[in-house]
Amino acid sequence: MLKIVPDPPLHINQSLEDILVQISEYLVCAMTVAQQTVLLHSSSPGQILTLSTMHEIDNARSLVEVALSRVQSQH
Repeated sequence: MLKIVPDPPLHINQSLEDILVQISEYLVCAMTVAQQTVLLHSSSPGQILTLSTMHEIDNARSLVEVALSRVQSQH
């Protein structure tokens, strides 16, 4: 059976900074999907859940940015 989505790369040799950057990119993608969901389903009851998800993604992204700035300041 062919896999539609490949396995994510292993993070064995990546630095903490690289991992945080990659997490930040994933969160940007997740936010984009959530925003599109709100636009496409503006009257659905699930919109409140999607808006809550967007809020949590934004908070997670803020934490990643703080962690990334701390890692970068240590170099």
